[in-house]
Amino acid sequence: MIAGLPEVAGPEVARDLRRNGAAIAVEAVVVGLGFILLVPALRHLFSGEVTEAWAMVGALALVTAFYGVMRFFSQVRGYKIGVNMAGVIFERLGRHIAQLPLGWFDVSQTGRLGRLTSQGVIEVITVPAHLMRPLIVGIFTPATVAICMAFFDWRLALTALAFAPIAYVTHRWAAANLQRADKAHDLAAVVAANRILEFAQAQSVMRAYGQLDRESTALDAALATERDAARSHVLTMGLGLSGFVIVIQVAFTAILLLGVSFALNGRIDAPELVALLVLTVRLVEPMFSSAEIGSVLRMATNSVAKMDALLSTPVLPEPKDPKPAEGDDIAFDQVSFAYAADRPVLSGVSFEAPARSMTAVVGPSGSGKTTLLRLIARFWDADGGAVRIGGVDVRERRAADLMAQLSIVFQDVYLLEGDIAENIRLGRPSASDAEVAEAARLAQVDEIAARLPGGLGAPVGEGGAILSGGERQRISIARAILKDAPIVLLDEATSALDPINEAAVQSGLQSLTRNKTLVVVAHRLHTIRTADQILFLERGVIAERGSHDDLVALGGRYAAFWDNRLRASQWRLGA
Repeated sequence: MIAGLPEVAGPEVARDLRRNGAAIAVEAVVVGLGFILLVPALRHLFSGEVTEAWAMVGALALVTAFYGVMRFFSQVRGYKIGVNMAGVIFERLGRHIAQLPLGWFDVSQTGRLGRLTSQGVIEVITVPAHLMRPLIVGIFTPATVAICMAFFDWRLALTALAFAPIAYVTHRWAAANLQRADKAHDLAAVVAANRILEFAQAQSVMRAYGQLDRESTALDAALATERDAARSHVLTMGLGLSGFVIVIQVAFTAILLLGVSFALNGRIDAPELVALLVLTVRLVEPMFSSAEIGSVLRMATNSVAKMDALLSTPVLPEPKDPKPAEGDDIAFDQVSFAYAADRPVLSGVSFEAPARSMTAVVGPSGSGKTTLLRLIARFWDADGGAVRIGGVDVRERRAADLMAQLSIVFQDVYLLEGDIAENIRLGRPSASDAEVAEAARLAQVDEIAARLPGGLGAPVGEGGAILSGGERQRISIARAILKDAPIVLLDEATSALDPINEAAVQSGLQSLTRNKTLVVVAHRLHTIRTADQILFLERGVIAERGSHDDLVALGGRYAAFWDNRLRASQWRLGA
């Protein structure tokens, strides 16, 4: 069995694999015994002992029939195991991916996931359906033939066995080289796939700035690297297969020459030589077949290793003894966090956001504002300190319970492929059509629906591609309104809206945030000014805090920030 496959496929599938593997091993031994029966059958036939020859033929027929029955059931079982394995792997990978920290995901990981869950899964499920049989038969049938050959001529059997370690070393050498080539090819393929996706998605930007030729060159380079890696992979595969085949062919030739030498010297008679040579052919044939599937098996092994590594990636742990929140207030207690050890984002952040109050978080880009919101939602765990909601550390809450207490509207909105109503209903799947329509009205989504064929049933396209950024944002706000959670997190929620619709959406946000605990990252002046408290983040620490009037009177960083925003709001294009 492939190393790591039980961990990836689960214990039940692994048990079925072992049972089917054992059945195929028995089947392979039976095949070997059937080949052995050829020797006495031919010996009796050449000696004119027809009755004894027919007895051997009858025994061979029984062995063949038994083999046929076993072959049928093990083959069908192998296909069933493959289908079952695909379902189990998809389920385990999907469940694990859903529990990974959001910070784990980036462009390269997304490309690897796409390749692993498509081509990788196909490579793995071919193991029980197609690869196990020739591999096991290629080991057990030759071993059975070689052992039984010793009863007819120990010298030929010893010659056959002498080449076994050489064949093993050759196979290991080829496998190691192929593994390195496969890793290089996989990396190049992921980079090329990401480049293709980027080239397709960024056409407007590249054309607007005249960078189409530059990006085309980068894409061509990535595709050339992938092509070269593929060629190297094929070459390595061919060299490994050739080396193994040469060893087996040399072994066959040595047995053939030795057998002819014994016959010429009278050590064995001609009928026995013919029988042993037939046996030798049956000895090497399964080994050739196993060599041919070795490269495919190695790719499946690499895919299993990648799946195992993914499943071993730490998830955000669920508490063994979850605690319920005792309110809707939020508190940060000396919270520190970094995406990388040498790049801290938040350092010793402490503040309290009372229930049904509004806290605005402002500061320069890269100061950690969005990270602060995502720590509240436990997209990551803090490296130091604690984030508490209702007096309970978020790490002591069940993820489902925590998310039920939060509504989140982030700056970057991704809509699922479907219609507008389905995307709004994600906020509360049990909501009625009337409730969905009301949430759409409050977020001004009904105006969007009125312009589209199908209304709220109009499709949004993949990722919401049919809609503009502002329209996607309004659907996201409608989704949060429908959820009606007691805590609302807003990250530049109105940044993508045009001035005409922003005022209308603000009324929807007021409906969303009424009597809620609100933490908002915003640069809009009216949003900041009405906050109960303002936190000014700079380089991952709270540099200033207080109400708008107090901070302006202080004349510090926030006052300068506010002054810049006021002047920016008065900018006009010259005549």
